[in-house]
Amino acid sequence: MSKIAVRSLEGEEEGEIDVSQVFDQDVRPDIIKKSVLSFQSSNVQPKGTDSRAGMKNTAETPPKGSGQTRVKRIQGRRYHAAGRAAWAPFTVGGRVAHPPKSEEDHAEGMNKKEKDLGLRSAIAATNNLELILSRGHSVDGLEKVPIVVVDELEEVDKTREVKEVFESLGIWSDVERVKDGRSIRSGKGTARGRKYKKKVGPLIVVSEDRGISRGAKNIPGVDIAQIDQLDTEDLAPGGDPIRLTVWTESALEEIDRRFSN
Repeated sequence: MSKIAVRSLEGEEEGEIDVSQVFDQDVRPDIIKKSVLSFQSSNVQPKGTDSRAGMKNTAETPPKGSGQTRVKRIQGRRYHAAGRAAWAPFTVGGRVAHPPKSEEDHAEGMNKKEKDLGLRSAIAATNNLELILSRGHSVDGLEKVPIVVVDELEEVDKTREVKEVFESLGIWSDVERVKDGRSIRSGKGTARGRKYKKKVGPLIVVSEDRGISRGAKNIPGVDIAQIDQLDTEDLAPGGDPIRLTVWTESALEEIDRRFSN
């Protein structure tokens, strides 16, 4: 088991910590992508139609011998003598033959062991600096990952102080990259509440949120995740592995306990 330096809030080395064997695993982009899609599909809001849709009218079936097809028709002066057909799926304004049903489950299932492998593989991807740089992240003078910081980072609740920590760690340039990275999405997405595409910046993984989320919420592209709620999508936005990640010392220790088996 290798060791890595633990940095202070000023960017100086304060000691060393054993790196979990999870970081030495093989990166499996296929499993990571499948895990993220499974998570996203489970959050899709179910939708359905009204059970009376297309049948809210006074249409009646013509009697036998009237010379009309046995399709419900709307009666009244507004329509021609035969009456406009209604209710049936092939009629104008009629019901839908096979409408979507809210009780249907569209979530893509995934085995527990496979989902666990996807999370461990996403964690391992944060241990490769070349892959992080190839993903588009920008760093200043960073020579080794993962980035481990003392637990005092969890208590930083001022945006100015978080910026100073990022500058001392050499990752503030990645936030600057995100600020100028908004673009307009092409296609129908502009009409569906997702007009803009935004780049993703650093992720901070903590064991406990003691104010860091308040300090980092106004910094674009930065996300906070607690180790017990860490998901594959946090480490691989959009299903693409590799994200610049900052770990607190206690969060890194919790990984060993979480994946000890």
